[in-house]
Amino acid sequence: MRFRPEQHLRRPGDFRAVREQGRRIDCGAFTLWHLRRAEPAVDAIPPRVGVVASIAAVGPAVQRNRAKRRLREIFRRHQDLVPAGSDLLLVARAAVNRLAFPDLVGKFTEACRKLTPPPHA
Repeated sequence: MRFRPEQHLRRPGDFRAVREQGRRIDCGAFTLWHLRRAEPAVDAIPPRVGVVASIAAVGPAVQRNRAKRRLREIFRRHQDLVPAGSDLLLVARAAVNRLAFPDLVGKFTEACRKLTPPPHA
C-alpha cells in the first residue's frame, strides 16, 4: 500500500495536537501517540503519521534518518491496522536502530491493537 503525501503530518499544530490531546502508548523502541480526528465522515479519511527522531534520543543525522525511514516503512506496510481518521506520532528512541525490523513490526502491530476499541457484544 502506498504512503501518500496527504498521509503525512506536516504542520507544527498537528504535531502539537497529537501530543497534547492524544493517547500515548510506550512501545519500548519508540513511543506511539494516537489522536482520532473530529471531522465529518472521519471513517473515509486515511490515517496520517508524523515521525520524530531527536539528536538526544537517537543520535547523529545518519541514525536519526535511518530510524525515521524504518518507522515510516512500518506505517506504510501496516497502515490498514490504524483506524481511519487517526493521526499518529511516532517518536523514535535509541533502540529503534538496534532492534531487528520484524521486532519493530511486532511492537507496532501490538500498539495498533490497543488503538481499536473492543467490539461490542
